[in-house]
Amino acid sequence: MARIPDTPKVARRREREKRTISNMVAIYCAGNHEATARTETSHAGEALCPACKAIDDYCVLRTERCRSMAHKTSCEECGNHCYAPAQREQIRAIMRYAGPRMILHHPVAAVRHLLKK
Repeated sequence: MARIPDTPKVARRREREKRTISNMVAIYCAGNHEATARTETSHAGEALCPACKAIDDYCVLRTERCRSMAHKTSCEECGNHCYAPAQREQIRAIMRYAGPRMILHHPVAAVRHLLKK
């Protein structure tokens, strides 16, 4: 089934969501994996290890295919879970680690996220 094209507002939000999750994966990778292992590049342009690159690609793909982007508040509160259970646990761990650090690395994205809740 083909997805209905995004309105300009939804397209901007989708891109912002992809960039935000990619930045969170990069923060997690930088804090938990060796610098020499980070040979890949994230969607947001940050250095990642191959394992985190796979998670980043999965998250970006799921965000790209999200059918509820126009009216959802957060993935956690969405009735349609896009992530498989194993990846959902991985991304929860990443968000738990990177969430508090977002204010230091990407303050605008962090404040924007806090205001949406």
